[in-house]
Amino acid sequence: MKIGIIGGSGLDDPEMIKDLQTQGRKTDLQTQGRKTPYGEATTTTGRLNDVEIVFVARHGNNHHISPTHVNYRANIQALKDLKVTHIIATNACGSLKKEIDRGDFIIPSQFIDFTKRRINTFHDDFSDGMHHEVMADPFDKSLSNLLYSVAKKLNFRIHKDKTLVTIEGPRFSTRAESKMYIAWGADIINMTVATEAALAKEAGIPYAVIAMSTDYDCWKEDEEMPVWQDILDIFNKNADNVKTILLETVSQLSAQEGAK
Repeated sequence: MKIGIIGGSGLDDPEMIKDLQTQGRKTDLQTQGRKTPYGEATTTTGRLNDVEIVFVARHGNNHHISPTHVNYRANIQALKDLKVTHIIATNACGSLKKEIDRGDFIIPSQFIDFTKRRINTFHDDFSDGMHHEVMADPFDKSLSNLLYSVAKKLNFRIHKDKTLVTIEGPRFSTRAESKMYIAWGADIINMTVATEAALAKEAGIPYAVIAMSTDYDCWKEDEEMPVWQDILDIFNKNADNVKTILLETVSQLSAQEGAK
């Protein structure tokens, strides 16, 4: 078993593995660039107890890559080349529903891809035959259910079976757009997950997301849209809770593997 962790906004420091290791046996971290047919990806490897972890900072270690220019294909290909068995991604998102409050966790089961400038497939041509990936259920149900049950047992506010919409970014929505996404049935909004989930599905790697609501986008007209620093502050305040969920989820995955 080898677990890939993709760190999003507020959790994109590879040292996060060391933070998780405070509750387990510590090992040295190794960070290196890995060449793929789609460019280079940077991975950091370490261990949580007896489980090997491969960490990818989605936006780069200094959060310098915008959502549009993240090399999603290289990141997922690198994880595939390293033979990870599962991918758990973290994500900051906006809430499109009143009941999903700031700081709440969300496990999505569906996405709406409203990006415009992404490459969201490994199949640039059909020279090796036609390929149309079935995407009816883009997130791994077993992994998603485990994340939900772990967070629930830890008494965190969490919602499951939600629909997220991924927009291009890096700008936020207009009020008209935000209300349109609500009319479409979306529950949360983000700028990265749909692209990543589609590629992981094509790569054949079980993929699930633990998202955290940091704001109400801009549909809620009775309050001001927070600035980006306010959003990061909310995420950072809850970062330890995310790490706790990740640690317990990895532990339970390992136990399940050992029981086979």
